[in-house]
Amino acid sequence: MDKDRKKFRVLLDLFVTFFKIGAFTIGGGLAMIPVIEKEIVDKKGYIGKEEIIDAFAVSQSLPGVIAINSAIYVGYRIAGFLGAVVTTLGVVLPSFIIILAIAVLFKTVSGIAWVDKLLTGAKAGIAGVIFVSVVNLSKKAIKDVFGIVIAAAAFVLAAIFDVSVIIIIPAGAILGYLYHKVREMKKHDTD
Repeated sequence: MDKDRKKFRVLLDLFVTFFKIGAFTIGGGLAMIPVIEKEIVDKKGYIGKEEIIDAFAVSQSLPGVIAINSAIYVGYRIAGFLGAVVTTLGVVLPSFIIILAIAVLFKTVSGIAWVDKLLTGAKAGIAGVIFVSVVNLSKKAIKDVFGIVIAAAAFVLAAIFDVSVIIIIPAGAILGYLYHKVREMKKHDTD
């Protein structure tokens, strides 16, 4: 019985944590990255910093929303299938409730000056939070000159040439694999 109670507490904690993340992180999945990391790694200690970076990388490279993919990964890692279900519900439910409320109230509030100003400020804040996420993620993910080159190339391909992330992420993964394989082979040749 004690084991069941402990598992229930973990599941409840995961649901509440991801519900808060979903409810109070405005700006979508990328804005959630630092919040997920702070809650799951720093505050709760459920998983380590390296693993959360890997989780974000995998979540970004898979189809779907990074917040949901990350929630599924973290939930499954901590509490198995039920954990994945609970974290997914937790992160999705606030948005569902808010969108439903907005859909009901949209005709009433659209065009109101203070609502437009509120949204303008919120969008600027979201851009800042996403920028912080990018800076923090790059500090942890880019460890050498090769990483800088790949990150810069990915930025140029996405920003200037409008290349899809569906191409960029797998290409980066393949280049990373090949780069480290060549380095291994050179190391073995010199030994």
